[in-house]
Parts: sequence; structure tokens; C-alpha cells
Amino acid sequence: MATAGKVIKCKAAVAWEPNKPLVIEEIEVAPPQANEVRIKIVATGVCHSDLYHLFESMNNAYPIVLGHEGAGIIESVGPGVTEFQPGDKVIPLPVPQCRECRFCKSPKTNQCEKAWVADSGNVMALEDSRFTCKGKKVLQFMGTSTFSEYTVLNQIAVAKIDPAAPLDKVCLLGCGICTGYGAAVNTAKVEPGSTCAVFGLGAVGLAAVMGCYVAGAKRIIAVDINPEKFEKAKVFGATDFINPKDHDKPIHEVLIEMTDGGVDFSLECVGNVGVMRSALESCIKGWGVSVIVGFTNMDDFAARPIQLIGGRTWKGSLVGGFKSKDGVPEMVKAYLNKKIKLDEFITHNMTLAQVNDAIELMKQGKCIRTVLSVSPQ
Repeated sequence: MATAGKVIKCKAAVAWEPNKPLVIEEIEVAPPQANEVRIKIVATGVCHSDLYHLFESMNNAYPIVLGHEGAGIIESVGPGVTEFQPGDKVIPLPVPQCRECRFCKSPKTNQCEKAWVADSGNVMALEDSRFTCKGKKVLQFMGTSTFSEYTVLNQIAVAKIDPAAPLDKVCLLGCGICTGYGAAVNTAKVEPGSTCAVFGLGAVGLAAVMGCYVAGAKRIIAVDINPEKFEKAKVFGATDFINPKDHDKPIHEVLIEMTDGGVDFSLECVGNVGVMRSALESCIKGWGVSVIVGFTNMDDFAARPIQLIGGRTWKGSLVGGFKSKDGVPEMVKAYLNKKIKLDEFITHNMTLAQVNDAIELMKQGKCIRTVLSVSPQ
């Protein structure tokens, strides 16, 4: 492409400081360096993790371009890149897969030692960035930054996908849908005929409901304080709905009564430590498994030791346990083969210029997923 090797000036939504609206700015995107690729972002979802950084996380990683649930087309590649070429359809990966570290070589985890989380602590960005704006370095959120017309990533954090895939749909597989679906299928390992409870019916929770359904659960209880979410949950396979506000006893007691002792599997998809405890206590003793899916690093969580001594398992799940470069293309294929749903998660379509409206919709719980069109294909 004519832009290869040159700085690209393009539009991006820049967060200059926390708790403030994003600003559409012209930024400079440097060419990819060794082992990097530059991607034209076509579409991106708006995920709660973007809001978490902006409104909750208390770190000072600013200015930054948020967005990490995107899909696009390779514009150019840096030296040493053999896996990709210009024109390839790709999904940027918040959790990379180098295939070389001890984590990547182990079937037990989808972590990677070369991930941004490995050495950045509570700051959800690496110090290194290919973005500048008004003479200042601008950080890349989770190493991705999909709220920009162009972005640069290391090739270990990019998945090549089927060229037939519609980018304005499969962008959701970059984070939220894989996170919920995989938490049920890969992490909880939901079994046929089992009873499950999913706490929180945003996109991640609904994807967890879908995962429970695909895994063959016979009863899937959806838990949310917003009753408007239940009709959507039914679409993905939920059989029951509970609104904790309708009950004057703790929600775990309600679930234990409903299920003769508790559910086999529970998934917490909110990111609230109180809900995490409720989800654990909803599980049946002896073999119940509860998975923490909702992302937070703000508070400690707690439970009584007897809950675990009695045979329950409490575990966490990052991006659904998928080894990203392997798992994301497989999920794209599953969508193209109509094995999983994606279109049904999308309640709003907007442009990058409307990103603050999309954030407001999510803050108010008025959307499941908003997809922003970023660049024309």
C-alpha cells in the first residue's frame, strides 16, 4: 500500500484524562517496527473494560486510546513478519500468544509472558506506543487501541481470520463474546444435563449463557437486576430468570431453594466482589464450580473457608481461557458455520465520532453491544 513505511495521520478517540469524554483527534501512527503490523481498524465494539479504565481503575495511564474489541485489515508489516501480509483480515488480541513461553507451551493456561499484563501491573498499557498526538506520546490500551482508524501491534497479538468474515460482527470475538462463552465451555467445563446460573446479563454474561446452552446444560438461570435483559437471555438459551430485587432473602438462598441444594456451575459476569461471593455460595457443595469472569482489580473478595473445604471450586477466567491466536479464528469459523450467535448481541451501530454516546449507553445499561464503524473497508 502507498502508506507503507510512512507515518499515517488519522482519526482516533483520545482519552486525555479519566472521567472525561473522549476527544476525536488527529493522531500520528508510526510505521510498524520489527515483528509488528499496522492495521486499518474497520469496526470495534465498546466493552466494559474500556469504561473500567476510564471511570474506575484509578491509574494514571493517560493520554490513551481505548478500545480492544476490534477487527480490521493489515495495512503494512514490519521487518521479520511472515505470518501476515497486507490485505489480510485480522482481529487484534488483548491477550497475545507468542507460542514460545512456558505459559503458551502449557495446555493449562492462555496467559502469555509477553503480554501487556505481564509487566505493567495495574496499568492496562505498555509504556511503548506507536501513537503521538499534538507532540505527546499516546498510550495504547491493552496494547491494542481499536478506537483509532489505524493501530500497530506486535504480530503475537494478532489473529488472522477467514476472509469471508464480516468485520462488523466478528470484532466482538476480540474480547466480550469469547470471554463469556469460553468461561462456560473452557473454564467451568459445563457438562450436559447440568444446572447453571449466570450473574450479570451484559454481553459477557449472555455469551456465558450461550456457552452453557451449547455445552448442553438443561437449566440455565439468568440473574440480573434489570428485568429487560431476560428476553435477550432467552434468545441465547436461558430457561429461568431471577431479579434479586424481587426477593427479600440473599440471592444464593433463592437459587439453593430453586435447585435442591445449589447449581452445578455459576459464572459471575459483573466484576463485583459481592456478586462473586453470591455466585460461589449458589453452587452445590461437593462439586459446584464457580467462575469469576467480570474484570476488576479494585477490591478484595471473601468467602468462608468451609465453602471450599466442602468441595466447591472457585476459579477465574481470562478471555474465556482461549489461547488467542488459536481460539479466535476457530470462533470466527463457528460463527460462519452458525454454531454460535453474534448478530444478536449487537443492539446499536454507530460511528467512531459517536463513541461518547456509545459509552453513555453502556453506562446506563441501555445496550448489549454497540459496534462502531471506524474505517470503510
